[in-house]
Amino acid sequence: MPDPNLVSDQSADQPEVVNLARVDAGAVTAEMVRMHQSTAETITSDDVEMNVAAAGMVDAQTLSAHKSLIGGVDAENAEMVNSMVGGVRATMVNAQGYIGAVAGETVTVEGARVGVTAAREVRGEKIESVILLAGRVEGEVHTVVDTRGAIIAGLVGGLFAGLIVLVGRIAFRRD
Repeated sequence: MPDPNLVSDQSADQPEVVNLARVDAGAVTAEMVRMHQSTAETITSDDVEMNVAAAGMVDAQTLSAHKSLIGGVDAENAEMVNSMVGGVRATMVNAQGYIGAVAGETVTVEGARVGVTAAREVRGEKIESVILLAGRVEGEVHTVVDTRGAIIAGLVGGLFAGLIVLVGRIAFRRD
């Protein structure tokens, strides 16, 4: 039976720095992960640097990705340059490249194309987003649906659906 007074220290088993170059890895856990021309399924680290690399999921305090492909990011600070990312959730985001969806406190996009952007503050020279939901925006915005447009589309869609239901009930009412 294990001694209840002993405390397990998993950080002793965790390496401080992992350098990956031209390798494929499964789950990578370390205080700092550096990747170059490598792939990993999941990365859990305080600090992640990716250069021409790919990862399924990155959970980090700080992420720096250059010419990389990432499925999902959960980070405090994320900087992605010329990268493709499925989804990002971070407090501070700096992005160049292609992002499916981004959610954060402050999002800075420079030459990035984003599907859905949701943030308290969005900045950039040229902000391109299909849907943009933000409290404050600084920069030139190119969107298909902005916050006002999303509200109007929701109201019109709800009104239209309500009318269809009402007409259907009247038309198919049994006497």
